[in-house]
Amino acid sequence: MSESDSTEAVLSTRALTMRFKRCNALLGVDLDIQPGTVFALLGENGAGKTTLIRILTGYQEPTSGSARVCGMDPRVDRLSVRQSIGYVSDAPALYDWMRVDEIGAFAASFYPPGFQDAYLASVQRYGLPLDRKIKHLSKGQRAKVALSLSVAHDPMLLILDEPTSGLDPVVRREFLESMIDRVATGRTVFLSSHQIGEVERVADRVAILHQGKLKLDGPLAEIKQAITQITTDVDDPLTSLPMPRDAGEILAEQTSGRQRRVILRNPDPAYCAALQEHDNVQSLAVRTLSLEEIFVVCTRGMPADGFAGSTALQAEQSRSPAGAEAPPHEETDRALETDHALTEGN
Repeated sequence: MSESDSTEAVLSTRALTMRFKRCNALLGVDLDIQPGTVFALLGENGAGKTTLIRILTGYQEPTSGSARVCGMDPRVDRLSVRQSIGYVSDAPALYDWMRVDEIGAFAASFYPPGFQDAYLASVQRYGLPLDRKIKHLSKGQRAKVALSLSVAHDPMLLILDEPTSGLDPVVRREFLESMIDRVATGRTVFLSSHQIGEVERVADRVAILHQGKLKLDGPLAEIKQAITQITTDVDDPLTSLPMPRDAGEILAEQTSGRQRRVILRNPDPAYCAALQEHDNVQSLAVRTLSLEEIFVVCTRGMPADGFAGSTALQAEQSRSPAGAEAPPHEETDRALETDHALTEGN
């Protein structure tokens, strides 16, 4: 990332590290998020997502490194940062004894004029009853109140921490549509989520955080295009296949009997051509991975049976005798949606 890009970023971090007594929550995280982007941060529970968000919003000071949010340092300008962003968690903290209209009036006292009108317009668009107390709202309705509060001041950056956890599909769709609407006006959305499917629908850029480290970060389309699984079936299980240093970045590999699987980032086409011409290679299958499969590789490594489905582009070239078929690949369905709420120690 060039210096010019970094100065234009709505959110940036440099070597951001957070060490607790018994664990390292973040280890050297570097991010640059540009305006008008839906950025999705994926990670398991305990990966460090919520810790990162707490640092960005000024509620946690990092052990080392730096962060800039809307041009400000959250360690120094905590209040200004919070006034410049919107934030929605998986369990919004709302005053249960207030009515829907009252909580908007209360929040408006912390922001410039126009907040209350924008808030009321938003909750009415969602069809929420203004005279109902917060404690009598459903989880989906509470989430809509929280989202309305978070965007009423038209923030440059909207941070969503597992916002659709436990919500029904209709409310989830409305949340996704609201993200797209925000980006259309030049605003930026930072989405922390486990929901792989919804991330694929709305995200421009994706990062995968695992054990405090960024495993991948880049435009979603480029990431999906760059990561490839190569499966070979050989005549002799003792055959050693070539693996040049410039074949690509190895993310995972596995050998099971006569079958070899390797997952590469930015594979060299010449490597695939060399495998095809290898005397002991009976068949060769090459395909890209879905975001779900990429997430599994980055967080858990290669599954025991690999990724044998055809969820993306697949090209198979066989060196078997005429009329013979290459060994079939079993299809697998690995649904990774989880709705666990994050604890503060994440």
